[in-house]
Amino acid sequence: MHLSQNALMGWAIALFVGTYVLIVLEKYIHRTMAALLGASVMMALGILTSKQAWSSIDFNTIFLLFGMMNIVTILSHSGFFQLVADRAVIFTRGDLTRILWVFSLLTALFSAFLDNVTTVLFMVPVMIRVTKQLKLNPIPFVIALVIASNTGGTLTLIGDPPNIIIGSIANKGFNDFLIEVAPYASVAFLLGLMLMQFLMRRAGDLKAKVTPEELQQILHASSQGQFDYPLMRKALVVFALTIVLFVLARPLGLEAGVIALLTSTILALLTGLSAAWIMEKVEWTTLIFFMGLFVVIGGLEHTGVFAIIADHLQVLIGQDIKQGILVLGFSSALISGFVDNIPFTISMAKVLKDMQTTLGPAMDPLWWALSLGACLGGNLTLIGASANIVSADLADREGYKITFFGFMKYGTPVAFVTVTVAVLLFWVTHAVMGLQ
Repeated sequence: MHLSQNALMGWAIALFVGTYVLIVLEKYIHRTMAALLGASVMMALGILTSKQAWSSIDFNTIFLLFGMMNIVTILSHSGFFQLVADRAVIFTRGDLTRILWVFSLLTALFSAFLDNVTTVLFMVPVMIRVTKQLKLNPIPFVIALVIASNTGGTLTLIGDPPNIIIGSIANKGFNDFLIEVAPYASVAFLLGLMLMQFLMRRAGDLKAKVTPEELQQILHASSQGQFDYPLMRKALVVFALTIVLFVLARPLGLEAGVIALLTSTILALLTGLSAAWIMEKVEWTTLIFFMGLFVVIGGLEHTGVFAIIADHLQVLIGQDIKQGILVLGFSSALISGFVDNIPFTISMAKVLKDMQTTLGPAMDPLWWALSLGACLGGNLTLIGASANIVSADLADREGYKITFFGFMKYGTPVAFVTVTVAVLLFWVTHAVMGLQ
């Protein structure tokens, strides 16, 4: 169309907003089709060439999703999730508040050492089985796991993609995140979980739906299940190997997506299950949604929208680190709630890297403010983080639809509280008390 750079930028923003509106209006169009429409129009207008669109897709994320979906499919086929669900019901004695806390704590812990998507692929099917046994609506409980996953992933270097990006560009290690980010994320997690409990109790989600007699029958049935233990052992061994390789990925020079693709293929070969059957279980709508969304966001990045946002933030921050903590923390959370936090974190991290050459170690608090905002802000909306979309599709497959506004009913207030508490607590510690 031979448009000017400013015109291309305007079209890219308009297409992103249009795609976002269609995703919000999911009653009329599926979010995968909305993402595909936005991506195809982005290329049709010439904002991105097909080659640029292809390169804007983060295939590490796609491979990671694909590989872990296959591992989870085989684990599910062995009866593993049913086994965990049965044991969870027995352990909690069907107490709904205890179920909420136990599963949320486990999810946060797993997310600190795995990526968020792997954790929800693992935990959401278990939660759905437990709630279905107790005749509950799984949706609020699934959203609680998503929130716990995103918050728990903030704790460590390897828990959330923004932290991995920050660690790489800023040359920060695992212990740096444990010291500078984990304490504030931990406080945010506990407050967020208490708020989630309050919201669910007020909505009647924590009210028992089974009689004591029915509960006893469920507890008895939970100890009588039949499972394919040989298949389960193979799947768990490969799953454990995958986790170990995730932890060792950086020293080995391997990406998480490559590891998941390799280990899931090895597991499929070991089990002898039909490749066609395994492929049918893959959440293809989720993968294609992410590919389309990556292209739409790639249009914003390619036309310089993120660079302009980062430049404006740099002007606002200047050399005032105290103000920078607040500006960067809250703006990162807001932006990450509505666009993928990976390209934004990359753009902002490059700006901070430039600032570091003049300010030196004094600007280190800005790295941690970026981490807290980008990771915790993912709970703001349904498309704020990859784990949100994956969990929604897992629930949809079981017949439970998590709508955009249905997610915001819980996610938005929890995100507001956790971001506010974590960023302000971090600001008080570093800016007011002068601790580093």
